[in-house]
Amino acid sequence: MLNTREEAFALLRRYNQEPFHILHALTVEGVMAWYAKELGYGDQADFWAMAGLLHDIDFEQWPDRHCQKASELLREAGADEALIHAVVCHGFGLCSDVEPEHEMEKVLFAADELTGLIGAAAKMRPSKSVQDMEVSSLKKKFKDKKFAAGCSRDVIREGAERLGWELDTLMERTILAMRSCEDAVNAAMEAL
Repeated sequence: MLNTREEAFALLRRYNQEPFHILHALTVEGVMAWYAKELGYGDQADFWAMAGLLHDIDFEQWPDRHCQKASELLREAGADEALIHAVVCHGFGLCSDVEPEHEMEKVLFAADELTGLIGAAAKMRPSKSVQDMEVSSLKKKFKDKKFAAGCSRDVIREGAERLGWELDTLMERTILAMRSCEDAVNAAMEAL
């Protein structure tokens, strides 16, 4: 069974070796925990975080089967069906036909892509951090189609719409979420 954060992290590491993928997983884990608490789901924060941690479990080894292979890997590990659904639907429209239904799934769908853009923008800052990032500077990067071209602006926009939020609101909240976990993520990466 997949019951603890330690078991989930061990499972992630079984299929992911690249530091970039581990960094992304840890970031989305922290972001999802922040959102759970912020949106009134604090009692489900561990579940939200685990969905964030494992959302790309299959991407490094099976990019052409992303989201499909994840359901197999998670089922074999004894993951709850709700977790499998959340992981699979984060790729809706790109690599999955499973639509995000619950608020947590919509947050994961929206925040996953946006954390990539924010992370890339943070690397360009003198501080190399999200701590001093403002929405206005992120919006400039968002409008520059060549910057972090792999981060789909359409998915980010659709994510905000699915949540019923303005794009600025999604950006601001996700920056705050990344600020909340940046130090812990950096420490975890150094410990690897």
